[in-house]
Amino acid sequence: MDRSGEPPDETYNPWSIVNLVFQHLAAEGLHPILGDAGDPGAPAADLLRCLGIRPAPEGNQQLTQDTRRHLAEIRAAVLGEPP
Repeated sequence: MDRSGEPPDETYNPWSIVNLVFQHLAAEGLHPILGDAGDPGAPAADLLRCLGIRPAPEGNQQLTQDTRRHLAEIRAAVLGEPP
């Protein structure tokens, strides 16, 4: 599918979105609970999908790219590998 002319998909850390929603609900006097017991990951992913956000396990891709670039610079400095 050609998406030329469309902006690229934005990525967010899913926990940032969940935190934002919970802060808003708490400010309204509600007491949200996510996953009464166990891992809250699945309920959090469901919440994101309800908001029209596709959860991605890698989180914020910009941070991932920055980290990879920084690691490449470190490898180049320490091991003499090209960046």
